[in-house]
Amino acid sequence: MRTAGVVVLGLAVLGPWACSREAEKPAPPKLFATEAAEPARGSAPQAAPVFTHLTVKARGATTELERTPEGWRLTAPVEAKADPYAVEALVQQLTTAKFKATVNASPSDADLKKYGLTSPRFTVTARAYVPDASGGGAEDPSRQRTVTLAGGEENSFDGSVYVRREGDATVYAAEGAVRWALDKGPFELRAKEFLGPLDAASLQSIEVTAKAHAYQLTRDVDGKTWRLVKPEPTRANASRVADLLTAFAGQQALSFPEDSPAQRKALGLETPVVDARFVPSSGEPIRVRLSQVTREGATAVHALREQGNRSTLAEVDARALTTLDVGVPELKDRRVLAFPRDAVRRLEFHPGGKAAPVVVTRGSAADGGSDAWQVEGPDGGRARHFRVVKLLGTLDALKAAAFGEANVKRWERYGISESSRSVVLRDADGKELARLWLGHAVPEQEERLYARGSGPDLLEVSASAVADLPTSAADLKDAPPGGPDGGAPTP
Repeated sequence: MRTAGVVVLGLAVLGPWACSREAEKPAPPKLFATEAAEPARGSAPQAAPVFTHLTVKARGATTELERTPEGWRLTAPVEAKADPYAVEALVQQLTTAKFKATVNASPSDADLKKYGLTSPRFTVTARAYVPDASGGGAEDPSRQRTVTLAGGEENSFDGSVYVRREGDATVYAAEGAVRWALDKGPFELRAKEFLGPLDAASLQSIEVTAKAHAYQLTRDVDGKTWRLVKPEPTRANASRVADLLTAFAGQQALSFPEDSPAQRKALGLETPVVDARFVPSSGEPIRVRLSQVTREGATAVHALREQGNRSTLAEVDARALTTLDVGVPELKDRRVLAFPRDAVRRLEFHPGGKAAPVVVTRGSAADGGSDAWQVEGPDGGRARHFRVVKLLGTLDALKAAAFGEANVKRWERYGISESSRSVVLRDADGKELARLWLGHAVPEQEERLYARGSGPDLLEVSASAVADLPTSAADLKDAPPGGPDGGAPTP
């Protein structure tokens, strides 16, 4: 009991001193230290290093990466765009992570073997510069810093990893997140969207030969819309084309096999299932071939992207085969009418038969006239502006629910003729900008009507979408003051 009392008394005496020694213990150093010593408490924080080059040796390969104005790129073992998320995670650990603990300050060769550091699982050499107050210093030798980190075995107790820095004999422990970010091979560090970018705005033509369909698209003269050239000339659905390009460019590589003439032949790329050619407004055309082969009961799809003397071979998901394999109905523009909305100065609504059309016109304030919509005719007058604007919007947004017979010879069969219900849009000079004809109800689809618009196709449109087209001048005018009969207001 006397001995226990002495121990307790000793601990009581040493307690404050031990706590103070613990408080004075230096913080674990950073993985990538930009200064010889950690800054004193309360001093200004050090500027974060700007990394410019990374060499990662892991998974049996060496990957070289460089920062460029466009982002990180692999320079070895291949030239390719880097995966921004993988590189950002690696750089983030180098910038902020600290060692968890000191494991062994003077390890023996046997210790290093035990920690897996005789032949490290991964090694990262990082070059960076410490920016000055204005953010510069990339070319200043005094601001250059280089650190090489070697990672060994994982500590199964807490998931940490044994790490050593070049020039420092000490073995440290680092969090498992450090190993996860730094232990990366070329495939993990490389961007998987190897087909892109295929920006619709930069392309002038697209030609696709696929398993079920073949077609050719070309940029329209306005530089914005597309036209289908083959298998039939017509307006193309620009948004659908953009969606196809986005989906195709977003294909992820599952692996990057070694590219060679023999490999291409073995993978069936000399007789591809899909052969696509993209011609940009500037630069060399891009050709993409996709093939499908079955080996030992397993089916694999490969894609070869070629542009000039640059090529990339990748294994991709089987869905890539069908991304561009679409038919003409899907590629066609479903807009019923194509017209410059701001140029419309006259609308003629023909109720059908021999009934007189309902006509509204709009002058131009620039020509000294009124820009209000006016109803023509013996009972003319000012039209309800928002009613006409809404009708214009309806016509502009009208979409085909389906396409009917191609190359129609007898439109009368569908109730479409010069005497059918129609709408004509004209400009200030009376030139016809667009015309919509409405015909019979579609058999077994009473909610749809046959229609003809700005293109050569027979269309099916929703009957409810055109139900509000006016049939009389009263449909476009305000009610007379005082009520419908012009007399005293109705109480």
